[in-house]
Parts: sequence; structure tokens; C-alpha cells
Amino acid sequence: MTSLSPILKQATPVVVDHALGSWVFGTDGEQYLDFTTGIGATSTGHCHPKVVEAAREQVGKVIHAQYTTVMHKPLLELTEKLGEVLPEGLDSVFYANSGSEAVEAAVRLARMATGRPNIVVFQGGFHGRTVAAASLTTAGTKFSAGFAPLMAGVHMSAFPYAYRYGMDEATAVAFALKELDYLLKTRTAPEDTAAFLIEPALGDGGYLPTPPAFMDGLRERADRHGIKLIFDEVQAGVGRTGKFWGHQHSKSSPDIIITAKGIASGFPISAIASSTETMAKAWPGSQGGTYGGNAVAAAAGVATLEVIKEEGLVDNARVRGNELLAGLKDIQSRFPAIGDVRGIGLMAGIEFTCPDGTSDAATAAAVQQAAIPQGLLTLTCGPEGNVVRLIPALVVTEAEIATGLERFEAAVGAVVSAPAAVGA
Repeated sequence: MTSLSPILKQATPVVVDHALGSWVFGTDGEQYLDFTTGIGATSTGHCHPKVVEAAREQVGKVIHAQYTTVMHKPLLELTEKLGEVLPEGLDSVFYANSGSEAVEAAVRLARMATGRPNIVVFQGGFHGRTVAAASLTTAGTKFSAGFAPLMAGVHMSAFPYAYRYGMDEATAVAFALKELDYLLKTRTAPEDTAAFLIEPALGDGGYLPTPPAFMDGLRERADRHGIKLIFDEVQAGVGRTGKFWGHQHSKSSPDIIITAKGIASGFPISAIASSTETMAKAWPGSQGGTYGGNAVAAAAGVATLEVIKEEGLVDNARVRGNELLAGLKDIQSRFPAIGDVRGIGLMAGIEFTCPDGTSDAATAAAVQQAAIPQGLLTLTCGPEGNVVRLIPALVVTEAEIATGLERFEAAVGAVVSAPAAVGA
């Protein structure tokens, strides 16, 4: 009997019957508050009526019109809508299917535009699983091990992970920038460096917001040395951080931006954007693909951007995110097993540590599993697997945040004891 690959491990045992908004309804008859949202993809919630209708209507017109053969209206409309939210000066867009493909397209463009070979990435970054994207990924060896040789020309620098280093944020930023300057003196000369590639908030690397001062430091160095600055907004973009783009918490804009996941509420589409001047430096034939910019996905993308604007979902992500983070910090105060709580908008990470400060992946995994019978779906992340991440949909309500916090605390309590319980 044919089955899925045994390497594909489900984070939960839930088999979905249907889903709506922030809720997943299982074939077991149970309903679950979904704080995973397809790893941030179902931005407007499950099956938003406007997105469903846009996709349904488009399916009846044309499903696939290969966009280097014939053009279709949804892609033109999506490009126009993106133009309303893209950073100033980024007026040229290339579409693909997945985040990994968009990352590879961005790196290819940066190398072609500069004529330089090397890419600098930052420790803990996740950029995908295809060969080049995995070569750029440092969120864990599981993403790149076993199929060497990887792509050459990749150099890693320190990320300002203040909690891990035992530093305050400003000290961590100064340290990481100093390490980057050292890298440029010892491993990849500026004149050999095509791009800096970073997520405005680390995803698989542990749900760590990138300090604005660090992004500004990268921008200054990129400008000084003629290096392209690429922001990988695959997970942090499209309103998730409480601004439309995650990098907007800093003063800096990218030369190339990457988007995917939440841009079409779960339909597979991705894109990179740059200035027309930069995009024109891509070599003929270097951009394309059979399914890139699919008509149905593009129609869903148009509807997604309209819903985000009409329903004020970027602001909702900011307000609900503040509520979520405050509630998690309150839970942390009662459970010493939680070493750190951090987040930005609707990206929240809860890091579990042992009494000696070392990572506690076992407790994180146990809490993630204990949340399921409480009716809450979560995920883990981080290089050591000791971070539980919460990713509510942008449409999440105040009541749903409160419910999620109650269920998460119940899951933590089922696994570890609060001090009062120990002393009783």
C-alpha cells in the first residue's frame, strides 16, 4: 500500500476535515485553535470568504496560463497591488512558486547585478531546502546535511542573539556588527561580496526579531561597499510583525525583498522585488518557470491584499501581538522552565531552558504535544528544538488570543510545575 514518505513527520495527529478563520476542525470531531497557520501561510485565516470566492471564480476562467507565454489579469492586478505596499524604489517583480525558489532568484540576481560571487548570511537564518537555499540556511544542520557539496560562496556571520550570548540587545548588536566587519576583513572581501541576506525575524532559527539597529548597520555597510541588502520576508512579511514588512521596524529598506507564505493566504506563490535598474541586470533566461505566478494563486493574492487593507489586519497583528506577548510574559513569570519569551506582532517564541541555562528541547516538545488535547496547535523551532512558536492568523481576535494563552498555560502546567506547586 502506497504511503507518504516516512521522513515526513507530523507535528500533530490531527486530520483536518475543514477549517475556518483561526479554527481547524478535525475528522475526530474536535476543534482546535490554530496557532500554526500553515507555518504562517494562511495569513487571512482559513478559507476567508473573499479569498475563496476569488479563487473559485478564477478556476472557472483559467487555471494555468504560463506567464512567459501569455499574460493573465490576476498577475497584472497582483503586481499593481504589490506596488502599493512595496518599499519605495522596488518597482520590478519576478514571481515563482515557493520561498526557496524566490530566495534562489534573489541570490542569482544579486550575483548578476554586482558581478560578485559571495553571499553573507547570519547564524540561525532559514532560507529553504533546495540546494542553494539550504546552502544559505544555518538554522540547523538537518536542512543541509547529507547532500554535499553545497553551493560555494556562502559565508556566515553572527546574529545578535542577545539571550543566547547573555547580553543586552545593544551589546549583542555591537558584537554582531563587529564580527561582520571582521568577516569582511578575513573571509570575503567587500569587493567579492554580492549580498547580505537576512530575515527581519528569524523563523526556524528560533523566532528572534532582528534588532532594528542591526538591520540599520547592515544597510550602512551595504551602502559603503556596494553590497546588495536582501531581506527575506517569506515568513515575517505581509503584516505578520505588525507592520506590512518586518524590516519596517528599522529605518532601512532592502535592495531586494523576498515574499511568499502569507501573500496569498496559503496558495503557492512567491516573488522577489527590486528596482527596475537592478532587475534589468539579470541575465536573459535566468528568470522563468512553468508554474510561477499561477493565475489562481495570483487571484488569491489580490484578494488577500484587499482583505488585509479593508479589515485593518496589519494593525490587528500589532495589537493582538502585544496582547499575546504580554500574556506569555505573565505565564513565564510562573514557570522558570521558560527561559525567554520574545516576539514581534503575531510571531511569538517561547524558549525552554534547564536550570543550568542549557537548552531544554524535551520540555518544549512535551509542551507542544500537551497543547493538542487542550485544543491548541503550535510548533517548535530553533537549532536545538527548544522553542515553541505561536503563529496566529492576522484575523485572530482578542478572545482567541485569550483562549490561546489559557490553553498554552494549561499545556505548560501539564508538563512542568510552577514554584508554588513544588513548594506545596
